[in-house]
Parts: sequence; C-alpha cells; structure tokens
Amino acid sequence: MTMHAFDHSVIHPSWKECIQRGLDRMDKDYLNSLANTSCWLPGHKKIFNAFSLPQNQVNYVLFGESPYPRSESANGYAFWDEAVHELWSETGLSKKVNRATSLRNILKMLLIAEDQLDARQTGQDEIAKVDKSGCVKTNQDFFDNLLNLGFLLMNATPVLYDHRAPQIDAKAWHPFIHEIINCLLEQRPQATFILFGRIAKRINPLLADRQVKKLYAEHPYNLSFITNPEVLSFFKHLHLLKK
Repeated sequence: MTMHAFDHSVIHPSWKECIQRGLDRMDKDYLNSLANTSCWLPGHKKIFNAFSLPQNQVNYVLFGESPYPRSESANGYAFWDEAVHELWSETGLSKKVNRATSLRNILKMLLIAEDQLDARQTGQDEIAKVDKSGCVKTNQDFFDNLLNLGFLLMNATPVLYDHRAPQIDAKAWHPFIHEIINCLLEQRPQATFILFGRIAKRINPLLADRQVKKLYAEHPYNLSFITNPEVLSFFKHLHLLKK
C-alpha cells in the first residue's frame, strides 16, 4: 500500500519516505479497507495533514487520542477543531469553544498558566473579565502558534470509525507510529513528547529505551487537566495565547 491511496499533497517532502515505511509495516488488509471506504474520519484528504510541518522544525510531538467524531471538526491535526473560529465572546469563551470540551479546557489551562485566570474560578464570568487584547482571536491563529513553535499534532490513531472503539484502530496504527517516532528521533532527538489520554499513553513503551523528554497527562476533556501542575508548568513559558 502506498501513500497514493490517500492525499499526500500536504505532506512535507521530509516525511514522505518515513510515512511510506510506516505504511509498509501495517496490515495490508486493514489499509485496503481504509482506501476503499469513506466511513471514517478525517478522511482520505486530511489523514496526513499533521505532516505538513517539516521534520527539521519539530520541537514537540503532541499526541491526542483520535480524530473528532464530526466531519466539520476533524482535520488531521490533534485537538484542532476546524468547526471553531472565534475563541472569545463578550461573555467569555465563544459558544463553539464552550461546546468543544477539550479545546475549552486547554484554553482555560493556558489562561491559568499565564496568570490571567484564577484556578479556583474558571467560569464564563471570570474569563469575560480577562484582558484578551494581547491574545490570539481565532482558533486558526492559536494553532498557527502551535505549529510555529514546532508542535507535531498527531493522534495515537489517525482514523476514527463510527460505532467502533478507537483502541482497535490505535492498535492497527501502532507499527506506523513506531516508524514515525524512530524516523523523527534520528533527526530530532531533542524533541519532547507530550501524551494526552489513555490511548496516547500506549505509545509510551515505544519511547521506553529512548532518552527523551516526556510529559504524560490526562486527556484535556477531563476537568482535572485544567489545574494539572505538570501541564501548567510545561506550557507556562510557551505563551501560546499571545498574538
């Protein structure tokens, strides 16, 4: 199975050989089923979008669990809800952010990390009081900040089927993820790996023999994520909400 079964136009050339090797390690029947069906997200055109970031620009590898379960939201980048545009409103977070649990909690965490929000009071009224004049305004701008800082935004399983546990697909993609990690660490051994959620944590054994920096935390859809001290400490100096 070659990359040509999927849209590879977005893939930076530095990744193409690695991705092909990763696909070669996967079960051929599984890949054929993906190539011949369209009942999974984010779909053939977006599955490899995260690899638009050149290898030599990767400083962080952020693993989520699986794509969003909505076609308007899933775009091939972990945690990037494409249906969300404006981040803020006069009442605090925008309505679409408030409905996107993971993104909502990530933004609250970042406001706390920047000392703009009290960890004990994270409701809409308190967020509305925050001076956001120096903050990015849109979801696109926020994720541009992540990409510009070198975040490779991957999911532990790049595909999500309706009515099928994502763990099944995560297992199928395990050899691919292994190859991508090996390939990246040959060029970027200084990269930090960030694993959010139980499915992402299953990648940890692939890093067991590597001297790499790692951060593991609960998935951002958990309320405890907002005040996780390790997460706050890690993201504090990155200033991801700044224009």
